[in-house]
Amino acid sequence: MLKVRLLAALVCVLMIQFAYAKDWPQWRGPNRDGKLVGTGLKLDWTKNQPKHLWTIEGMGRGYASLSAADGKLYTTGNLPDGQAVICVDVNTKELVWSTPLTNQAPKHGYPGSRCTPTLDGEYCYVVTSDGEIVCLKSSDGEVVWRRDFKKDFNGKMMSGWGFSESPLVDGDWVLCTPGGQDAIIVALDKKTGKDVWRTSVPNLGEKGKDGAGYSSIVVSEAAGVKQYVQLVGKGLIGVRASDGKLLWNYNRVANGTANIPTPVPFDDHVFASTGYGTGAVLVKLSRDGSGVKATEEYFLDSKTFQNHHGGMIQEGEYLYAGHQHNKGFPICLHIPTGKVQWLGKIRREKPEMSGSAAITYVDGQIIFRYQNGTVALVQATPDGFELNGSFTPDYQDDKTWSHPVVYEGKLYLREQDKLMCYEL
Repeated sequence: MLKVRLLAALVCVLMIQFAYAKDWPQWRGPNRDGKLVGTGLKLDWTKNQPKHLWTIEGMGRGYASLSAADGKLYTTGNLPDGQAVICVDVNTKELVWSTPLTNQAPKHGYPGSRCTPTLDGEYCYVVTSDGEIVCLKSSDGEVVWRRDFKKDFNGKMMSGWGFSESPLVDGDWVLCTPGGQDAIIVALDKKTGKDVWRTSVPNLGEKGKDGAGYSSIVVSEAAGVKQYVQLVGKGLIGVRASDGKLLWNYNRVANGTANIPTPVPFDDHVFASTGYGTGAVLVKLSRDGSGVKATEEYFLDSKTFQNHHGGMIQEGEYLYAGHQHNKGFPICLHIPTGKVQWLGKIRREKPEMSGSAAITYVDGQIIFRYQNGTVALVQATPDGFELNGSFTPDYQDDKTWSHPVVYEGKLYLREQDKLMCYEL
C-alpha cells in the first residue's frame, strides 16, 4: 500500500511539473531559450494546416510577443491612451484588464511596444519602449512600482528605436538594462524596485555604440560563476550575479545600428550573433584568478551566418536560426566547429516566405514566422533541411516581428492590434 501511495504521489508531482512546464511565462519561454518541450505534440502541416479558431482585437500597436500562465495571455501595445500592458483570458477570449503606463504613445522609429511581459506569480514586469521598468499585479494590472531608466540610471539606447528588453526575474531580484555608463545593467528588489546593485562599465571597445541594445538578459553558470550575460550596444558582456561586477566583454560581434538577438549560453560557452553585415561568435568562458575571461573560439563572417532578429535555438551540439540580414533562411550550425550543417533553400520551395523569421521550438520542430506573416514548420534535425508544411495566417499587418507562442496545445500569433489562435 505504501508503494502505491508513493507512486501516486510521484505521479501527482510529475503531473504538476508537466502542467507548469507548459506555461510560457516570459520572453522566449520558461528558460529564455525559445524552447517548449514535453508537450506531446506531433506537428506536421504537410497535409493539414493548423485550424484557425479565433481572432480578437485590442492588443494595440506593437511588435511584442506574448507570455502565458494560468489560462491568461499578456502582452504590451500602444493604445489610444498610451502604451499599455494587456491581459486576455484564453478561455473566454475577452480582455481581463489593460493598464496604460504612458500618457501617450512613445515616439521612436517603428512605433509600437517591444517588451514581452515577465510573469512571476502575483506580479508582472515590463519595460516600456520609452525606458521605464514597471511592476504590476498580474491579477488586475495595478501598478506596484516603477523606475525611470533615464532619470534614475542615466540610461540610453544605442539607437533610436526604443527600449526593447524583456526584464529577467531571478530569485528576489528583477534585472534590466538601462544602458547607462554607471548602470548598464541593474538589479532591483522585485517587490519594491529599490536598487540592489548597478553595473559600471569602462570603454567596451570601438565597435558598436554606447547604451543598451535590443536584447534581453540570460543566466550563465560558466566557469563555475553565476553571471548575467547580455548583448548591449558595444557587444557581449558578462556580469557577476552576486554584486554586478563586470567580469568580461567581447566587442567584435557588435554593430553600430542594432544588436538584437538574445545570446545563447550553454556549459562554459556563449554563442551570439548580430545582423547588419556583422556575423556570429562562440566564446569560451574560463576562470581568471577571481574573475572570468572570454576567449574567442571562432568568429563566423556574415556570409556564413548572421541572425538579424528572430532568435537562435540550441539543441544539443546544433544551433537553428534564420540566416542572413532580413532574410531568415533556415540554417543548422554545428556549434563546436562553426560549420554549416545545412542551409534550407526555402525561397525556392516557398518564395512567399520573405523577411527575417521569428522562431520557436516545440518538441523537435521549429516554427518559423516570417516578416510577411507566413508560418513554416521545420524539422530540428542535423540530418538535412526538412520543411513540414506552411500556412498563411488569417491576418497580417505591417512587419510581422512578434514571436510565435505555443500554449496548452494552441498556437498564438500576435499581429499588431489582433491576436490569433490556431489549433495544433
